[in-house]
Amino acid sequence: MALDPKGPITQLHGVGPQLAQTLAKLGLHRPIDLLMHLPFRYQDRSQVRPIASLNPGSEALISGQIISTRVIFGRQRSLELVVRDTSGEIRLRFFHFSKFQQAAIERSDYIQAFGSVRFYGNKLTMSHPEYQTFGDEPPAPTPDLTPVYPTTQGLGQQRLRKLCKQICALPWPDVAGAPYATLQALHAPSNLEAVPALQEQLAIDELSAFYVLMKGRALKRNQERATALTESSPLAAQLTANLGFTLTAAQQRVADEIATDLAKPLPMLRLVQGDVGSGKTIVAAFAALRAIHNGGQAALMAPTELLAEQHAQNFRQWLEPLGIRCALLTGQMSAKQQREGLAEVADGTAQVVIGTHALFQERVTFHRLVLVIIDEQHRFGVHQRMSLQGKGGHPHQLVMTATPIPRTLTMTLYADMDVSIIDELPRGRQPITTHTVSQDNRPKLVERLHRVLQSRQQAFWVCTLIEDSDEIDAQSAESTLAALTQALPEHRIALLHGRMKGDEKVALMQAFKRHEIDLLVATTVVEVGVDVPNATQMIIENAERLGLAQLHQLRGRVGRGNLASRCFLLFKPGLSAAAKHRLNAMRESQDGFYLAEQDLKLRGPGDILGTRQAGEESFRIADLSVHAHLMPRVMQRSEALMAADEHSAGAAELQQLLEMWAPADDRHLNV
Repeated sequence: MALDPKGPITQLHGVGPQLAQTLAKLGLHRPIDLLMHLPFRYQDRSQVRPIASLNPGSEALISGQIISTRVIFGRQRSLELVVRDTSGEIRLRFFHFSKFQQAAIERSDYIQAFGSVRFYGNKLTMSHPEYQTFGDEPPAPTPDLTPVYPTTQGLGQQRLRKLCKQICALPWPDVAGAPYATLQALHAPSNLEAVPALQEQLAIDELSAFYVLMKGRALKRNQERATALTESSPLAAQLTANLGFTLTAAQQRVADEIATDLAKPLPMLRLVQGDVGSGKTIVAAFAALRAIHNGGQAALMAPTELLAEQHAQNFRQWLEPLGIRCALLTGQMSAKQQREGLAEVADGTAQVVIGTHALFQERVTFHRLVLVIIDEQHRFGVHQRMSLQGKGGHPHQLVMTATPIPRTLTMTLYADMDVSIIDELPRGRQPITTHTVSQDNRPKLVERLHRVLQSRQQAFWVCTLIEDSDEIDAQSAESTLAALTQALPEHRIALLHGRMKGDEKVALMQAFKRHEIDLLVATTVVEVGVDVPNATQMIIENAERLGLAQLHQLRGRVGRGNLASRCFLLFKPGLSAAAKHRLNAMRESQDGFYLAEQDLKLRGPGDILGTRQAGEESFRIADLSVHAHLMPRVMQRSEALMAADEHSAGAAELQQLLEMWAPADDRHLNV
């Protein structure tokens, strides 16, 4: 078959409009997209494991006789099979099943299943394993590695594997520099030992394209012109006096770096990194003051309603006594409030505009936008950031993050930015003592919490789930609320989670801040930007399920005042080696940059920065925790390609790299 790699994916056998729509959810629109949709891991299904040898937490292939089947009616209906081999028994559970599936299983005598093993109700269990049923004893398994792909609802692994097998069997065009053969090999490697070398070949290509892209953006920015904010504001001294404290040396250094950038006729693009509680926001306020003094507006964009509300409170407290009007613009505001806010932004009455994604809307027109401040930047995609930039021509951009980023990531992901680091906490901040606590000691922790709340201090109790789940073995926020309400009846306890409306969340946090609530049970929605100085206790449920970056962010919600604070990491016994390492690192260090380096080694950059969920750049192949050592080669190669004559082989290679790896909007940057 003649294949157009960049044509519609419906060229493939068996891909009709409905399946094409499902594949589109994964960004798979063309055959080349599917070829580049690589396994994120491989399963070794070459050996059948005796049931008696299985350990919870492991993956295994089992083969045995179906002893019984039954439907269990509980919170969620499930189909349970008891399977036996010569060594023992195991239960297979399916929470989502059809009558057809149930009937097919009941007609079968034997089953071969692959899945993750765990204890459920003290019984060895696999939930939702992949399986095949047989009338007689199953055949021996195949020796091949089984790829596991990123997938989506409505698209199972088996169907996706068939599609990828089909795509790899097709004759791909012979194009110089195109990595088609390497991509095909990664879908079906001969052995696990061959995978790293293949990934490294592609990682060099991908990182080279990304580095060129970042340098292209920087070059393009240097050709643009921005308003030079040359005059410092005389109100800066008054703001300093009103604060009641002086900036740390690190804050002052970063504020000076920003002021130097703002005075230039080139658009600033500076990333400010600062650990939790380091005082980035006040530095941003001084930058906004300079923008306003030079006749412009400043916009601050936050990723959540909660954080936008808090920024609005802080900026009003700092700037409105100086005669500066600060406006809040969010999607949750009433139609009347939005109309009034939009009018103030358009006529320049609002000198500082604070908001969420609502600032992206076309109907938001600025009077004279000269400075864009983006908080928790990894929560926004580049195109979102650039859409706000477009509202002011070429405004200066100040980008902030409280997620410490390892140096390797900074050099790669933010090669188009200048970087400042606030590496000092404000004076008077009390250190946070961190403890690891087994679930077995939960009653003692509740007793201790009771004494703390009696002393008029407040606490967070964070859970990873909102409600109980049959599929995830973790303590939910709802059940925790019920248990704590019963155990601590004299204290005021409330629940906060992400399904609540934005105004409900804001109102609840304000009540907590006013100490109308003693204990706030919450999901990880409180991870970013909530300041309650009187909150001194942070309890994190199932801490073993979270990465170091997220644990560190949550811990930073306490210790915001001058009281000694503690963080308790509750864990289930039987931790994996990686989970033990994470919890020990949290207990031993409060250095966010050290913890980020550890998280990079354990989890990878996408998990640290939240990029896979947020739409920010993430890599298909490259993993900076593994491929950081390649960066000198990548930079040398990229610089050579960018310097190549436009008619040379180097220019053709660069074009091929960008065609393969760069986003469509950025493939033709003048680099």
